[in-house]
This record gives sequence, structure tokens and C-alpha cells, in this order.
Amino acid sequence: MPSPDHELILEEDDPAEAAPQAEPAPWRILIVDDDVDVHVVTKFALSAASFQGRRLSFLHAYSGKEALAILRDTPDIAMMLLDVIMETDDAGLRVARQVREELHNDLVRIVLRTGQPGQAYEHGVIVDYDINDYWCKADLTTRKLFTTVIASLRAYSTLSASKAARDALGTELARARNVQAALNPLALVLTLDGDGVVTDANERFCRVLGVVRDAVVGKAAGTLRPPEFSEELAHEVRSALVRGGGWAGDVDINGAGGEPVHLRCASLAFKDTKGGIYQYVAVATERTTNA
Repeated sequence: MPSPDHELILEEDDPAEAAPQAEPAPWRILIVDDDVDVHVVTKFALSAASFQGRRLSFLHAYSGKEALAILRDTPDIAMMLLDVIMETDDAGLRVARQVREELHNDLVRIVLRTGQPGQAYEHGVIVDYDINDYWCKADLTTRKLFTTVIASLRAYSTLSASKAARDALGTELARARNVQAALNPLALVLTLDGDGVVTDANERFCRVLGVVRDAVVGKAAGTLRPPEFSEELAHEVRSALVRGGGWAGDVDINGAGGEPVHLRCASLAFKDTKGGIYQYVAVATERTTNA
């Protein structure tokens, strides 16, 4: 029979007692209305809702001024349920415009609600203001509210992911440009777009190859290939860039004056989040014949 100590050790090692995983951050929803009852009813109607495994978290504002203050301090609000008529007849419309034009927040989904639809013309509001939906409170049943909220969160999620991807690409491109700037005085640098068309050639590249930058930019890379750079080698470089995103090797060409130029080359392909190549950068440094 196992000893009590042995049983205790088995219980302590039980994987079922492992610490639970942290709950994902909730979706933040801002309720903006000067009627306290609207806040209570809205929160109750959505209390059990979740999307993509994340629950909802509610923030509350009772005027347009409060709403803007919360939006300034809380940049990750996914959705705003915004009353049209509060401290003024157009307070909600002013908030909607300020969110887009002054706070430059294009991500938050704005759903306007009004208890007095005769005070604001629905078609004009939808056309003139950058909002995502417009409802009369009397028509916004619990089911319709749930549908509206989930649709808004789905749109916000897609837009947020796209923005993050754009920001990452921008950071990567800035890093590449910094590297290019550092190499410019020392190396031959050629930049191409995703279609293989030259977008830039630095001064050293043009001097060594005896070309003018303005005559090079806009040309397909293949038209600039020196005779010494064989089609077989060009195919090898293209294949390596597509498969692995990079190629390196030594190439010997004739310079502008016919003198031999020995180059140590490296090429990189920059890809977007879907794997598509949006830029190539080729860098070469001159080497000695015995290098």
C-alpha cells in the first residue's frame, strides 16, 4: 500500500492543479447617454455577450465632454453607443465628428442612438457623419442590439489587425531605409518594388555602372543586368528570394570604364503579412580579387 507521503506527492504533481491561463482582455464598449436607465438596461442586455472568447467591458459617459475625455485616455475602445441628444440637441453628432477629426480615431465603431428621431434626419446623419450605424432606441431590441454590437466588434477586430500589420510593415521599411542610409557611402544599393521595377539607385551604384539615376528609376531590373550576370545566375537569385527571402554571392562585372569590378552581393525580399513581396533591396560592396 502506498504511504501517505507518496499519495501527497502524487496530489501535488497532479497537472489538473496547474495555474489557469489568464483571461483575454475584454472588448471595451463606451455607453454615452445622459439617461442613467439607458446605461443600466444596455449593460444588462449585453451582460452575457462575448466575441472571439472575450467578454465585454463597459465604460460610462453622461455627456459629450465626458465621452471625449474617456476616448482620449482609453485608446482601445472598440465601440461607442452614442446618444444624439444630451446637453445639446446635437451633442452626439459633435462627439462623432470630433472623434474622427480631432482625436483621429478611425478604429472605434460609432453607433448613434436617439430617443427622438424627429430631431435628427437619419439619412443626412449617415451621409454627413463617419458613423457605423444609427438606431431609434425604441427599435433597438435586445436581439438587434446584440447583432449590432457583434458586427461592430468584428469590424473593429479586422480594422485593428490591418492597422497593426501596416504599422509593422512601416517599421520594417523604416529599418530597411536606415540600413540603406548607413550603407550608401560604402556600397552599391538598388531598391525595387514588388514587381522588380527600380525605385531607387544610390550614387555609388550609378557611378560604378556608369548610369544616370533618372534613367534607371522606373526600369525593370532585367534591363539593367550586366552581360556578365548570366540568366542562370539571375534565375538562381530570383528563386532564392522567393523561397527564402534572401540571396548572397560574389559577382564579377565590368565597370563603366571597362575595368573589372569584383562585387560581394546580398539581396533581400521584404514580404507583407500574407507572404507577398512588396520590396527588394540589393546591396553590393567591392572586394579585392584575393578576398
